[in-house]
Amino acid sequence: MTILVTGGAGYIGSHAVRILRQAGRDVVVVDNLFRGHREAVPGDVSLYECDLLETARLSEILTHHSVAAVVHFAALAYVGESVTDPLTYYRNNVGGTVSLLQAMQAANVKRIVFSSTCATYGEPDVFPMNESLPQAPINPYGRSKLMVEQVLKDLVAADPEWAVTAPRYFNVAGCAEDGSIGEDHQPETHLIPLVLQTALGQRPAITVFGDDYPTPDGTCIRDYIHVDDLCLAHLRALEHLHPGEFRAYNLGIGRGFSVREVIESARRVTGCEIPEVMGKRRPGDPPQLFADSSKAQRELGWKPRFVELDDILATAWRWFSKHPHGYAST
Repeated sequence: MTILVTGGAGYIGSHAVRILRQAGRDVVVVDNLFRGHREAVPGDVSLYECDLLETARLSEILTHHSVAAVVHFAALAYVGESVTDPLTYYRNNVGGTVSLLQAMQAANVKRIVFSSTCATYGEPDVFPMNESLPQAPINPYGRSKLMVEQVLKDLVAADPEWAVTAPRYFNVAGCAEDGSIGEDHQPETHLIPLVLQTALGQRPAITVFGDDYPTPDGTCIRDYIHVDDLCLAHLRALEHLHPGEFRAYNLGIGRGFSVREVIESARRVTGCEIPEVMGKRRPGDPPQLFADSSKAQRELGWKPRFVELDDILATAWRWFSKHPHGYAST
């Protein structure tokens, strides 16, 4: 079975390619390399530098490789950027996905796992967060993902041959255990890479954005899921696609860690002091977000393997210490 992975040269997509191949799947990658890295894709995997809006070319790729299903990661994913440049986000995330779906329909490929996000829920006040919560995103990024979910629901309703699953995941962290591929974003906005870059001396200090939240230590709490666990869930989702159904699953470890806990964990793992400075709260930062992933565990037979913060950070540190400048280090 050949699987097309869109965004397969990105952080999550490259790890998904690895997991899929370990499971015996043939993989083809489509990535426009805007924020992906050619070096993250194994040399023996077909990589097409192709934009999602190139509908006809996508259809040709799907047909040429006899693709059976698509795992769709390709998206822009910076919340702040989506606020200042919403048109680009809607064009890429929504328009690009519609183009992909048109290509799939032309090639008669009607099985897709769509990478969604907990950002579709907005700012809930019920924890842990399950799939029945209202979806009320508060930024264009979250709204773009919710729009795609609606498109997929409408597609299944119109044609019951379509089989769709949308994992909604929380904060993705960690890197491949052997340190061969990892996280390399420009610009970097994720907490764990920023903390580790501080440990490497690439940043003077890590900024804590607010310590007066209604949490035990006053800093925001987030659910960190290891990238390999996330990708394994996507593999399980592929194996449990059901024609005529749209399914959604929250993916997380079911508990949250505060910003201070992340910094302390990084100090233990790296052995570095890691200076910190206090900053003001960022607008729209909920005090806490963590998942109820029991539905995914029950229906997909999936369970996260990395549940301790030190273990997650250790895999990330292995990558960052070996590749202090990301893929440019190689």
